[in-house]
Amino acid sequence: MIQAIIFDMDGLLLDSERIVKRSWEEAGGEMGIAHMGEHIYQTLGKNREWRDAYFRETLGEEFPIGDFQKRAGRHFHKIVDNEGMPLKEGVRELLTYAKAKGYKIAVATSSSREYSIRALREAGIFDYLDGGVFGDMVQHSKPDPEIYKKACRCIGMPPEACLALEDSPAGVRSAYAAGLKVIVVPDLLEPPEDVLSLAYERCATLHEVLPLLKEGIPRNL
Repeated sequence: MIQAIIFDMDGLLLDSERIVKRSWEEAGGEMGIAHMGEHIYQTLGKNREWRDAYFRETLGEEFPIGDFQKRAGRHFHKIVDNEGMPLKEGVRELLTYAKAKGYKIAVATSSSREYSIRALREAGIFDYLDGGVFGDMVQHSKPDPEIYKKACRCIGMPPEACLALEDSPAGVRSAYAAGLKVIVVPDLLEPPEDVLSLAYERCATLHEVLPLLKEGIPRNL
């Protein structure tokens, strides 16, 4: 049976993607760029390097990425300070059950290490983790399997004994390519059929993952 669970973070553990979308929209408005928040749908699951390349290709080489990031970051932190960073539904129950049953727990997120650790600590769930790999610790962004392969190694588990929980198409492809069994829990974007076909199961929330664990999810052979 599965012995470890590796979680994506944004849109899976933390309800952060909607805040990012709002912060991009606000920053774009200040810069005279309409509908900037809509670009998040093209960048879900990607790391900063990939996202910056996307902005240059889509908005032009002259797009002031540094200025945009500063503005978006300011709006992001203002929203979080005023409203908090919500956990996704079912997070704490699933983590509590997994820890009690002896599963190894890790994160594999495209966000930076500094941001991720701070966000997980502030959300009160960092101490559940046995390890983690972050976007600035890999050379290749999801859907490349590098981050999930490293996450498995960091908790000393073979990929076939690990379950990945993902919300984005890029994340599902990454985990599947690394040899993990994947459950997809969509957030902002419903994965297309070819991505859903890679998943062991599609769940509406993490609440639906818990009975699957209790029933026993088999390892990949």
